[in-house]
Amino acid sequence: MVLAPVASGRVNELRRVLASMNGLPGTADPHNALIPFAQFETLHFARLLVLEDETLDDITKYGLPRVNYPTYLAFLADFDGDASAFVDELLLKAGGGVTRIFSYCEGFEPTADLRHWIEAHRASPATAYVNLIGRTSRQVSEEAALHDSLVSYVAQNSANLKSMSPGSAHQAMAQYVRGEQHAGRLTLTSMAATPLAWRLRNFVNLVGVPLVLLLLTPILLIYLPFFLIQLRWHEKNDPEIAPRITPAHAHQLAILEDHDVTNQFSAMGSLKPGVFRRWTLVFILWVIDYTARHIYGRGRLARVSTIHFARWVFLDNKKRLLFASNYDGSLESYMDDFINKVGFGLNVVFGNGIGYPRTRFLLLDGAKDEQKFKYVLRRHELATEVWYNAHPGLTALDRHRNMLIREGLEKPAMSDEEARLWLQLI
Repeated sequence: MVLAPVASGRVNELRRVLASMNGLPGTADPHNALIPFAQFETLHFARLLVLEDETLDDITKYGLPRVNYPTYLAFLADFDGDASAFVDELLLKAGGGVTRIFSYCEGFEPTADLRHWIEAHRASPATAYVNLIGRTSRQVSEEAALHDSLVSYVAQNSANLKSMSPGSAHQAMAQYVRGEQHAGRLTLTSMAATPLAWRLRNFVNLVGVPLVLLLLTPILLIYLPFFLIQLRWHEKNDPEIAPRITPAHAHQLAILEDHDVTNQFSAMGSLKPGVFRRWTLVFILWVIDYTARHIYGRGRLARVSTIHFARWVFLDNKKRLLFASNYDGSLESYMDDFINKVGFGLNVVFGNGIGYPRTRFLLLDGAKDEQKFKYVLRRHELATEVWYNAHPGLTALDRHRNMLIREGLEKPAMSDEEARLWLQLI
């Protein structure tokens, strides 16, 4: 994520430039002249959006003055591999377009070192979630092509396949795929080894976070009663701010949604004032980041399996928070999924934000007040000016199915029962 304040008076100009990158409203033309996203083989999703918060007056409900934070331009990308390699490719294929886009930002000089400027404006997430850690964009493309090819093969050879045992049908399809690979019509690239440096960092995180928590346990246990007293005092006194969004804002958001089976979501807001809420959220996101990295990177976040990528990023010295995700289905079903399956997870994070429905001990209530929760979420949602999805039409479940098809295909032999279950995937 690259984050920079937009120069005064240039927001509307910037929005017009960003709109020129789109095919459909808010949806990038993959071959647009500024950043031709389709040329980036490692890219899964990308977005550009103006972070203009319309809820800054909410702080006055606490008797505090409004803070006029900068309006930012954010460029987010979810990609495979090393960040420096992606920046190299970005400068090579879209350096001119990136220069034009960020020329609307404060302090940007077109003659400056663009790489240095990007690095200086990178914003690291407090928490990041990946649906399946290690699955590359190339793998998604190749396995989707494999699925489509097998569907076509089955349709053309259904009579012969019905006369075979499941094991024999599996062998026939494996032979067909080998022929397609030999002819160059299908490619199934071998999985690259995970870099040693990443594995070492991951191992340090795997062991280090529990070790730190273990060392902190005596202090945390002593502080816990005081924490609960402070928490309940805040929960009883923090105002709820949940008006319905204006029709104009609702329309602006609606025209950007449901052009595909996958959607984007971007929302931002201010944390409730004071160090108590700020450091509560810092600690919570630190723990969630650990679980996302080591527990939930296998196809689902708790019981929610529709999210491809998500991130939580602190802004303005941890006074505000940006949440961005890529998910399957409509926003209504997305919100319902979370309310019904992991409402407590919404509460522990967003319950520290101004206006959120009242929680009880941070875990209870909150999102269970469905209507208020949805009003708050929509009110804080931002219109994403440019959004790119490298694999339109493929849900997270489609990608998982295609991966299982490939894994089954690469087995040298299957029992009839295993083959029967595998054939049901096609």
